[in-house]
Amino acid sequence: MMNVLWAGMILVGIIFASFTGRIPDITEAALDSAKEAVTLCITMVGIMSFWTGLMEIASRAGMIEHASRGLKPFIKFLFPQIPKGHKAGEHITTNIIANVLGLGWAATPAGLKAMEELSKLEEDRRAGRALGPIRKQGIASNEMCNFLILNISSLQLIPVNVIAFRSQYGSVDPTAIVGAGIVATTISTAAGILFCKIMDRKKTRRA
Repeated sequence: MMNVLWAGMILVGIIFASFTGRIPDITEAALDSAKEAVTLCITMVGIMSFWTGLMEIASRAGMIEHASRGLKPFIKFLFPQIPKGHKAGEHITTNIIANVLGLGWAATPAGLKAMEELSKLEEDRRAGRALGPIRKQGIASNEMCNFLILNISSLQLIPVNVIAFRSQYGSVDPTAIVGAGIVATTISTAAGILFCKIMDRKKTRRA
């Protein structure tokens, strides 16, 4: 659907420019946008490489493991049905730490691995109850839904991506967004957790 919308907007723009004699403006805008996109990508690659490198250093120094131990009570509260020591918990913790540091791109691999492990966990449960494979109808488990909500609404102490965008486009103070970002993501995370617990309770009552 999005492909149709984008293609429609481009086509309408070209037709309008043809009738108004502004084809040269569209050509110039396309070239400028392409140049800007490449420059932005180079900037983002540098920033993300820096922060991903710091995450790797922190991991090898044991800082990530220490932070993971501190997050265990929170993980247990939000995902009470995940067995102790399960790989899904480890990947969820890594994803949360990366998101809190504002490393959205660096958090993606851990998020995908967490989803994979949660899917396997639910399949094992279903097989144990002789209910058939959970993925047969493409239905996400309760933990998968909760993790997705938490990942989307995640608290960010350092919104690296937004700071990079503001710096790229000439902001006088790119880091001025930090305070507002912390407040906004704190509220969104609290709302996401509250929603997850309410839905968990409703599901428990129905069961």
